Amino acid sequence: MVSLRNWCTGQRPVHPFPKKVGLVAALMLGAAALFAAEPAAAQAVAPAAVNVQPSIVGQTVADFYRSRNGAPLWLTPAAGDAAEQLISLLSTASVDGLNSSKYQPAVLETELQTALSKHKRKDVDRADQALSQAFVAYVDDLHQDPGVGITYVDPQLRPTPPTPLAALLEAAAAPSLSNYVSQLGWMHPFYGELRKALADHKYSDDHTRETLEVNLQRARALPSGKQRYVLVNAAQQRLFMYEDGKPVDNMVVVVGQTKWPTPMVTAFIRYAALNPYWYVPSDLAWEDVGQYVVKDPKYFDRLGYEEVSDWSKDPQILDPTKIDWKGVRDGTVQVLLRQKPGPNNFMGRIKFMFPNQFGVYLHDNPRRNLFKESVRYFSGGCVRLEDAWRLSKWLFHRDLTWEGHGTEEPVRLDQPVPVYITYLTAVPDGQSIAYYDDAYGRDKAMVAKTDGSNATATPSSSVASR
Repeated sequence: MVSLRNWCTGQRPVHPFPKKVGLVAALMLGAAALFAAEPAAAQAVAPAAVNVQPSIVGQTVADFYRSRNGAPLWLTPAAGDAAEQLISLLSTASVDGLNSSKYQPAVLETELQTALSKHKRKDVDRADQALSQAFVAYVDDLHQDPGVGITYVDPQLRPTPPTPLAALLEAAAAPSLSNYVSQLGWMHPFYGELRKALADHKYSDDHTRETLEVNLQRARALPSGKQRYVLVNAAQQRLFMYEDGKPVDNMVVVVGQTKWPTPMVTAFIRYAALNPYWYVPSDLAWEDVGQYVVKDPKYFDRLGYEEVSDWSKDPQILDPTKIDWKGVRDGTVQVLLRQKPGPNNFMGRIKFMFPNQFGVYLHDNPRRNLFKESVRYFSGGCVRLEDAWRLSKWLFHRDLTWEGHGTEEPVRLDQPVPVYITYLTAVPDGQSIAYYDDAYGRDKAMVAKTDGSNATATPSSSVASR
């Protein structure tokens, strides 16, 4: 999104294979006994399935097995039906927009059944390590940047695959490996739910399917894990505060008008600014200020506006009576305006800064009536907060106040907190999926782009070609 706004205004698992839970559990008990009776292998048996990209030394699948003296991950009683769950996911990888043949699910199924039927250590090793190789390849693919138009202001927030060792250690540490796999625990919870809706054909028409598909790709860019972060869904016009892998609070927000859409941005919130100026974007000077001044000349001073020479800290204050408002309206004259802090300031008393090229941030706002609207596309691109002080307390772990502080006074966070501003028109909501209007037309554009790129694609290479 190119903007003039340098200073902004504001679950059921999928089982294509037959379930064999009882049989698998019984056979795994035998496998466990086998491992208890035999010494651990000094070296891992080479699996026959998927090749993984070269990894950092000491971070490979083989390193994982060495760290546990060759003990299996997938073929133990504690693993339940995790192996079958994984093969089910891999066999339906087209749902993810991936080519399932890469992971050789049929080969994995054969290896698994051989291991479970023969009870031989070498077969168990081979099958278990083949499953791990396929797992880390799948995790790696799902953690690639989905390329859906997100601007990563801070590059370290771009989706990054874990090393094979890290991926397997996290899986091994899960309370239930079977649940971890069926819920795609290495992804944001939204991803697993949207994927299940697609895989289980929980849609009534092609439009709904396409909506699920594009939102599944957007969900790939959301974080997994238990870190603290802010999630803003512009399509839902709502902000969520996440901790420990789940939302702990949320609030309604006002987002950009359709002509000034809020961009999809990922960045670190680094500080709050108390008693901020509002730097009026030049392309909003007529709409938000000028049209009112020509009707009421006192409006400019009463609302606390200033015309300035530049956006520096101490600009020259110019004579506003000399502004050519007709020229501003027609776009032939550009003025730099700012609004002083105060009860009428459109930024409110606090804004949360994550410096970015769009000039977008989260901020307070005195227009309280807008938060009561059911549809809240009113801003120039920024995100206006229903309760900025509640967010500040969550971010800073203490109460902040604007009173007694100077203009644009910064309050830095000890630890920057990520903010993910996304655009999800399909969101898991309990046992169903909630759908929101595609106000910005991004779904439509993404579907059109995907359809065009799939014109010459092979059927197994994309979601839309299924």
